[in-house]
Amino acid sequence: METEIVNGAWKGHLGRGLAPRELQFLLWVALGLTAKEIAREAGISPATVAKRLTNAMFKLGVTRRAALVAEAMRRQIISPMCFVLATLMTMNAVTNIQSVEPARRDRRPPSVRIAQIRITRRAETLERAA
Repeated sequence: METEIVNGAWKGHLGRGLAPRELQFLLWVALGLTAKEIAREAGISPATVAKRLTNAMFKLGVTRRAALVAEAMRRQIISPMCFVLATLMTMNAVTNIQSVEPARRDRRPPSVRIAQIRITRRAETLERAA
């Protein structure tokens, strides 16, 4: 039976090689927390956090925390929640595509903008000459 742990913008999957605490700490690392910050959140010693992360790195065969997060994503142990949001947005856009008009862009023609920039630069040149 596979369960999930959600922490901030990350979702972790149990039963894919990491212990629950290792997965929880990995999710905190993915959020950008240091060992001291994780220890403060979990109410344990920073050395315990470092030991759990070392165990997770050994299990996944990496030596750095950034590589730990990357390898966990590659093995689909963790995944950012933004993928879920992007999928939902795409599904919503596909279902409503017939009823929605294409987006319009209201902006000035480029020739007007270029003329304004040239006038401004000429004025700056005249001020410097005076």
